[in-house]
Amino acid sequence: MVLSKTVTESDVSLHSTFASRYVRACLPRFRMPDNSIPKEAAYQIINDELMLDGNPRLNLASFVTTWMEPECDKLIMASINKNYVDMDEYPVTTELQNRCVNMIAHLFNAPLGETDTAVGVGTVGSSEAIMLAGLAFKRRWQNKMREQGKPFDKPNIVTGANVQVCWEKFARYFEVELKEVKLRDGYYVMDPEKAVEMVDENTICVAAILGSTLNGEFEDVKLLNDLLVTKNAETGWDTPIHVDAASGGFIAPFIYPELEWDFRLPLVKSINVSGHKYGLVYAGVGWVIWRNKEDLPDELIFHINYLGADQPTFTLNFSKGSSQIIAQYYQLIRLGFEGYKNIMENCRENAMVLKEGIEKTERFNIVSKDNGVPLVAFSLKDHSHHNEFEISDMLRRYGWIVPAYTMPPDAQHVTVCRVVVREDFSRTLAERLVSDISKVLHELDTMPAKVSAKKTVSEEKGVAVDTEEEVTKKITDAWRKFVADKKKTLGVC
Repeated sequence: MVLSKTVTESDVSLHSTFASRYVRACLPRFRMPDNSIPKEAAYQIINDELMLDGNPRLNLASFVTTWMEPECDKLIMASINKNYVDMDEYPVTTELQNRCVNMIAHLFNAPLGETDTAVGVGTVGSSEAIMLAGLAFKRRWQNKMREQGKPFDKPNIVTGANVQVCWEKFARYFEVELKEVKLRDGYYVMDPEKAVEMVDENTICVAAILGSTLNGEFEDVKLLNDLLVTKNAETGWDTPIHVDAASGGFIAPFIYPELEWDFRLPLVKSINVSGHKYGLVYAGVGWVIWRNKEDLPDELIFHINYLGADQPTFTLNFSKGSSQIIAQYYQLIRLGFEGYKNIMENCRENAMVLKEGIEKTERFNIVSKDNGVPLVAFSLKDHSHHNEFEISDMLRRYGWIVPAYTMPPDAQHVTVCRVVVREDFSRTLAERLVSDISKVLHELDTMPAKVSAKKTVSEEKGVAVDTEEEVTKKITDAWRKFVADKKKTLGVC
């Protein structure tokens, strides 16, 4: 006799997730569901929804690393359950963090002897690193003003209007005035001369950017240092410099070694860099390095012992995963100076290929610089028929995520698109992107709404225009060609 049993609803999901009730009804979005569901169903439902996200490899808006070697992926997964703050329990992880700090400090030419230990810390990213550096500057300035018997309630930082939003966060969260040097047409970074003019006795530091988010340009830290040295000598102040090298800190040492922007300049007291950008690590790691121990006030460092031995800590958060720290160490020893140099040179060369291809369309002005972060920022020469936001939107149909944005004051009338060239953006992809940009321009030029817009503009300018019948015929022909082209590209072989 054959024994059989009725298959329950929960058993069905074990055989086919898509045949179960869990894909027939919407799961709660804002409240925890009352009942459990099988792990296979939970995975499939979440995985299916995540398919609607963009492809990280084609996200050309981001500076953040989207590819690492499989061996490093294994290290990350093996250490993903380690809490970095538990230094006594995970002493090797702590040692690897200290090695990274020292390697980066030497890369930035910190004044260290053979036996000296660098002063720095790993962070979640450059935002936390900037908060910590800013707090150190604010506390040092407050201590100095107290000693001199002067008010210390109105600190300020001088920056360019092109700074990343994390500087605005620091200023607002920690009650520091942000004095911004406005931009101007054709000059989209901080002007060192104007910055030094804005410095006063309450300035805790001047923040320079090595790799502007807007166009990748390096600010002139050497000129800023020289001008500040002169002003400090004249006024008796000791206004220092912080370098926000979030994007450029892992670029300049390898392909612009002669550029003086780091601790070779005497007024540079701290530098932050994002390990998860051109440090070539997945999102979640940054670094801040101080020139000397004296530049980090002792009262900002906390000592705890309830996790084991005495542990000094200077972070905004407490718990943090260890995997990104380990991944950074992997990249530093795996690639070495030679490997990083080769990768940065490849990125620069691919950026040049992309730039030349965009220039050949004869439709854009390039607003990025050849020397800087490997990216291409470009703006339309003629805005009478379409704009950068339309181009950005149309490129998404081909899978590309290319941002369009306006410049900060006083260049807010300038709109640009920007493509960040990362390690995994090959020459083949660069050539394909140029081809797709050309297709987008052609589609925008021939779309019926655009043809009608051109007619209106021509009439306003007093230029001879087609008759209504001719316009109708052109619109019809444009639609037919548009549909026919789509059939060609979407057809199945």
